[in-house]
Amino acid sequence: MISRVLDEKKIKKLARLIDGARRIVITAHLSPDGDAMGSSLALSRVLSNTGKDVAVIVPDQPLQQLMFLPGAKDVIVGSRYADFAASLFAKADLIICLDFNELKRIDRLAPYVEAARAPKVMIDHHLHPGDFAEVTISHPEMSSTCMLLFRVLCRLELFNIIDKDAASCLLAGMMTDTGNFAYNANDPDAYIIEAELVRKGADKVELYNRLLNRTTENCLRLTSYALLEKMEVFNDYNAALICLTRDELNRFHYVKGDTEGLVNRPLAIPEIIYSAFLREEDGYVKVSMRSQGDFPVNVLCSEYFGGGGHLNAAGGEFPGTLDECATLFRSLLKENKEKYIDKDNSNK
Repeated sequence: MISRVLDEKKIKKLARLIDGARRIVITAHLSPDGDAMGSSLALSRVLSNTGKDVAVIVPDQPLQQLMFLPGAKDVIVGSRYADFAASLFAKADLIICLDFNELKRIDRLAPYVEAARAPKVMIDHHLHPGDFAEVTISHPEMSSTCMLLFRVLCRLELFNIIDKDAASCLLAGMMTDTGNFAYNANDPDAYIIEAELVRKGADKVELYNRLLNRTTENCLRLTSYALLEKMEVFNDYNAALICLTRDELNRFHYVKGDTEGLVNRPLAIPEIIYSAFLREEDGYVKVSMRSQGDFPVNVLCSEYFGGGGHLNAAGGEFPGTLDECATLFRSLLKENKEKYIDKDNSNK
C-alpha cells in the first residue's frame, strides 16, 4: 500500500469540479516531454472512459519519440491550431494543468487559460507553484507528475478506470523523468506504483526500448560529436560543459529531441557532480543542467539562467550569445565548488 500524502479537502474539491464538468481541457508545458505527455494522455484516457468530453492541448509539437503513446496523435498543438485551441479553452467547463507550475510555462496558451471562465486545477511536481488555480495539488518531492497523478486518480476512486493505455502513459512519464528509475528514484512507493501499472498491462520493456533505447543515425552522430569534440571537463571543479552552436546542430540535421539526455552523459564520469548543456537558439541560449547528490542545479538555473526546476534536474534560458552563456557558467565554477561541493565534503 502506498502512503497517503494528498490533502483530502483538495481531492474532494477536485472530485466536485470533475463531476460538474462536461467539457474538460487538459494542458501541459512548452516542449512537452514524457512526463507532460504521459500525464496528459493518461488523464484524458481515464476521464474519457467516464464519459467526459476531453481535449489535450499543448503549446508546441511534442517530441517525435513520444508520438507512439496512446492518444498522442489526437493532441492539439497550439502553435498550429491557435484559433481552435482558443475556442476549446473558452468553451471548457474545467481546465486541468499538468506538469507545470506557472502559466508562463505554457507560452502562447497562457492568455487563453487566463481568459477562460472555467475553474483551473494544477497537478504538478515542480517547486514554487503559482496561485492561478482553484485547486493546486503540488508535491515537488515526487519524481514525476505521472506518479502524483496516479495517486490523485486512486484518491478519486478511479483506479479501476485506469486501463492498459492509461497505465502505459503513466509509466512512460515515470520512466522518462527518472531515466528508467536511475535517478530521483529512492521512493519505495514509486516501485509499488510501477508494479500496479504493469499489472494494468503497461509493457515496461517496450516502453524502455521506444523511449530510452532508440535513436536515429543523425542523433547518434550528433551525440558522438558533442562528447568527443565539445565536452569540457573541469576536474578541479567537478563539473562538465557541452556547448553546441546552431551551425553544429544543422550539420547533423538536428530535430527536436536529438539532444534529449545529452546533459546527463558527463555524469557517468565519477568525478563529475554537475553538468551543463548549452544549445544555441534564435536570440537566446537553451540551458539544461543535471547533478548528483545534493548539488542544487535548480538554484543555479534560477539565479543565473532565468529558469528553475528540481535539485538534480533544471533548465533555463539565457538572453545572450552562446559564448557569453558559456563564459558565465565557467565564471561560477570556483564559487560553486566552495559553496556546494567543498561545504558538503567538510560536513562528512
